[in-house]
Amino acid sequence: MAAKAKIIVLTCIVLIGISPELLSQTKIKQVTEVPQDFCISETEMTLYRMINEYRHQYDLTPIPLSRSLCFVATTHVRDLFFNHPDQGTCNVHSWSDKGPWKPFCYPGDEDKKKSVWDKPMELTRYPGKGFEIVYWENNKVITDSVISLWRSFDYFNSFLMNTGKWQGTRWNAIGIGICENYAVAWFGIQADPEGIPWVCGRKPVSLTADSAGSKPGTPVQQQKPVQTTPGTGTSTPVPKTYYIIIKSQIPAKEAEAIVLELRKKGYTSVKVLAMDGKVRISLSEDPDRVKALQKLKEARQVYPDAWLYKPD
Repeated sequence: MAAKAKIIVLTCIVLIGISPELLSQTKIKQVTEVPQDFCISETEMTLYRMINEYRHQYDLTPIPLSRSLCFVATTHVRDLFFNHPDQGTCNVHSWSDKGPWKPFCYPGDEDKKKSVWDKPMELTRYPGKGFEIVYWENNKVITDSVISLWRSFDYFNSFLMNTGKWQGTRWNAIGIGICENYAVAWFGIQADPEGIPWVCGRKPVSLTADSAGSKPGTPVQQQKPVQTTPGTGTSTPVPKTYYIIIKSQIPAKEAEAIVLELRKKGYTSVKVLAMDGKVRISLSEDPDRVKALQKLKEARQVYPDAWLYKPD
């Protein structure tokens, strides 16, 4: 699938049209202390908010935003984009030798005495390890694409939902970094003594970890989803419910053709959903979360990458 290719195949990127401001941001002058003027972008804040909104759908507590882990995430994502340490046997969790940090080829350099997950303690005053997930695609990152892919794969989803290896773990810190076509999230068990970062362009405000975890900043305005009737071109508002999504980000005409074929095969509840310029195919739906999860389990027997979607 194309989504899998995004996280497996990494190609060289020609740096065209990169602003001088972005280039200057790659020069991290301080180590073990987050710069006083450090801030995160609106896009990074949006992705952070989307992760907590996803967790809220399953009654999971929000993860407090971490100034230290955001700095680590921002530093690493820029290193990935500008220096490409993910070459040869080194994967996307690697760090180059182009900055004031210890280079690290992951997993080759990993051993009992040193770990790539120690980067937060190396670069900041964060008191513990951090654990990272990475997203990459050919084009500039769109937050909706990032969260959709992370939810679609068990490995990434286990971090977001504290399942699998992370069952029973409580995240007390998270950092987000986005640069061009890379996005990363760092998760930490320890709380961050440095508190919460402020958003670039906004007046810094004093926030508690709880308030940042639940309603950070200004709410993101989203369009209400609509349902398209195949062959008619008309759309109607979709009521709030849980949808089992089997395909997303495809042309509307292609989606309508797929829906018609699935209906011929007996999938009477299948439909096309359109939201924020994205087109998705819902195999079925249910307003009850428990029943929707059961339907998702059944759908994954045929569509392994199916995921649960609940519009705001």
